[in-house]
Amino acid sequence: MNRYVRDLRGYGAFPPDPKWPGNARVAVQFVLNYEEGGENNILHGDSASEAFLSDIPGVAQWPGQRHWNMESIYEYGSRAGFWRLHRLFTRAGIPLTIYGVASALARSPEQVEAMKDAGWEIASHGLKWVEHKDMPDDEERAVIAEAIRLHTEVVGERPRGWYTGRCSENTVRLVAEEGGFDYISDTYDDDLPYWLDVEGRDQLIIPYTLEANDMRFAVSPGWSDGDDFFNYLKNAFDVLYAEGESDTPRMMSVGLHCRLVGRPGKIAAIRKFIEYIQSHDRVWCPRRIDIAQHWSAHHPPQVSLSPSRMTKDEFVERFGGIFEHSPWIAERAFQLELGPAHDCAAGVHNVLCRMFRSANGEERLGVLKAHPDLAGKLAQAGRLTAESTSEQASAGLDLLTDDERETFKDLNTAYVAKHGFPFIIAVRDNDKSSILAAFHRRIDNDGPTEFKEACNQVERIARHRLQDLLP
Repeated sequence: MNRYVRDLRGYGAFPPDPKWPGNARVAVQFVLNYEEGGENNILHGDSASEAFLSDIPGVAQWPGQRHWNMESIYEYGSRAGFWRLHRLFTRAGIPLTIYGVASALARSPEQVEAMKDAGWEIASHGLKWVEHKDMPDDEERAVIAEAIRLHTEVVGERPRGWYTGRCSENTVRLVAEEGGFDYISDTYDDDLPYWLDVEGRDQLIIPYTLEANDMRFAVSPGWSDGDDFFNYLKNAFDVLYAEGESDTPRMMSVGLHCRLVGRPGKIAAIRKFIEYIQSHDRVWCPRRIDIAQHWSAHHPPQVSLSPSRMTKDEFVERFGGIFEHSPWIAERAFQLELGPAHDCAAGVHNVLCRMFRSANGEERLGVLKAHPDLAGKLAQAGRLTAESTSEQASAGLDLLTDDERETFKDLNTAYVAKHGFPFIIAVRDNDKSSILAAFHRRIDNDGPTEFKEACNQVERIARHRLQDLLP
């Protein structure tokens, strides 16, 4: 099967109401990444020094050497930045989620004690702050297991949340496979949590952020000073807060690093932002584990049809009748590149219509001829498909007077005589009077015009039928 694994649809136009505690319009969640002491360093058995997320312009790794300046910048995060942030958030009464690199936590016992005393969540940020992208499955699986083991030993309990950051294409699958995580955050693809089916297991995903993130002090394009960061956070919050009133509440993640925003000139942005959001009511500032527990309780995973995962027989049986008596359309559509984006009414409709539109003229004419007359002999004899019976009844065509039935009979006869196929209209969009008006208007169309209109109506009918089966 030609299947596309990426999910470009998500919640679509109708995201769920998260029902945040206190009827909050937005959940603002702060993450503090604790990486100091877990970064690339030959002291840690790595082949070179670190070269990521520091205040050193144009930095590159030093193979086989310690980079003294880089080390001291990371050390600022653990020695000074962490404590400045600790004072800020504890005084504000806002609990953090720590993304803790296990080897860094093991080298920072005072900081770990302070995190625990503050009631902060300590989630896993992997074993070391290094790239996973080139790790074979078995190696990465072992690294994940060792991260959990060391984290549990250092913190006193296993992590229930996971975020690698420098992940591979296999990381989410391997972490979900481990089976003990309430959530994984190695995605940036939504403003709300969602459930991901990972090889038959429902795994909660709580997306993270790289844009509402102080890492942009260390990358280009990025923040040049604290006001840039504050203004961005404020603008994001204002939009989400307004959407929470007029549309659907969302989640806002804010990513922080001890060695970056822990500097005096940068932390002012976070202090101002905290003051700003605390000047609003209906704002929830949870830990990520709190979001995970809330989502699991209020939005547990749902079982729904997944057309992209069906066998051919299942797909054709389910959708072969969407275009009247024309299962060949579903058979051809099954061969297209289907993915999660097609697991909805719009998605299946799109691929079915593609096959209908690309068919030759004779095949398309066959689809038109497969449709029954409106209020015709088949309807009177009870020989319509279930879909057609329901559709005609929805417009009252099963309750015609004798005169109305005779009018439809005459119009059907005249229309077929002229155009060579039955009059087709999406009756769910109409009532008896508008159907008759369309009949009188369209019967005089030229052949190509009416053929095109009939095909459009067939596609519209298909869309209604799919809406009954799929979200």
